[in-house]
Amino acid sequence: MTDTEHATPDIDDIKRAGFAAIIGAPNAGKSTLVNHLVGTKVAIVTHKVQTTRFPVRGVAHHGDAQIVLVDTPGIFRAKKRLDRAMVKAAWAGADDADAVVHLIDASAWVAEKAGEASGAQRLSVEDDRRVIETLKESGRKVFLALNKIDLFPHEQVLPLMAELNEAEVYQEIFMISALNGDGVDRLLAALAGQMPEGPAMYPPEQTADLPMRLLAAEVTREKLMLRLHQELPYQLMVETESWEPFDNGSVRIRQAVIIAREQHKGMVLGKGGSSIKAIGKAAREELTEMLGQTVHLILFVKVDPKWMERREAYSAVGLEFDA
Repeated sequence: MTDTEHATPDIDDIKRAGFAAIIGAPNAGKSTLVNHLVGTKVAIVTHKVQTTRFPVRGVAHHGDAQIVLVDTPGIFRAKKRLDRAMVKAAWAGADDADAVVHLIDASAWVAEKAGEASGAQRLSVEDDRRVIETLKESGRKVFLALNKIDLFPHEQVLPLMAELNEAEVYQEIFMISALNGDGVDRLLAALAGQMPEGPAMYPPEQTADLPMRLLAAEVTREKLMLRLHQELPYQLMVETESWEPFDNGSVRIRQAVIIAREQHKGMVLGKGGSSIKAIGKAAREELTEMLGQTVHLILFVKVDPKWMERREAYSAVGLEFDA
């Protein structure tokens, strides 16, 4: 049994507790890493960038330490209001944490050095360099986790480690695969060692600090992104409008899929409503498993061209409108 799979400790056994922020470029694997460390799903994971829009707290344990993991939005060059709010939330999560992990997609750096990087990989490396410069300015030393090392020969990682070590912003470097768990236990142990003395902040059996309505909306947004791939505009939001429990133990959840343009409605609905039905089915099945109760999920599409300029849309998910 690995450290990331250990039994839930008793609350009296927890002597240290604190926050660990996972920062990095979009699509570096932050949500996958948090989910692996916690041992269950607390953040949505897709192959698309900019999936996480607000910090999600997952609760992990190692020895006598409780580590509250903050999965931050990806840090990238922000232009639009939503993008600026996401980046500000990411750095705020790092500023408030007892430990910080800069997660880098090592395969993107290796591909760039070989002159074989895709456009997305080049952007990822640019974003990483921007994070490194900000860390230099702050003077703070953080952990570096080189992710996706299972995607290239290991001898190619040594020059990369040497180059990144020259930045002098990293206190320790870990080689990991967030997807299959390689190296993750060592990283968890290091994070535990950074936690300050104090009692548990959450009951040990609790795996996330996220309002259930918000988590339900995130599950549905993930299914939208997985189903629609390149067709899907990122300018959409899912809002849980009502949550109605029944005496038989089931619950009816009504959600609005909010899009900015009328022409995007057909993409979400699909021919004869096929897409929205498939999305609803996938979300309902996952929510039923997560909640341990029967879920009746009702989805509808709402067009609101100005939703990204409405203050309440940001406060609902913990982002700053004026970032």
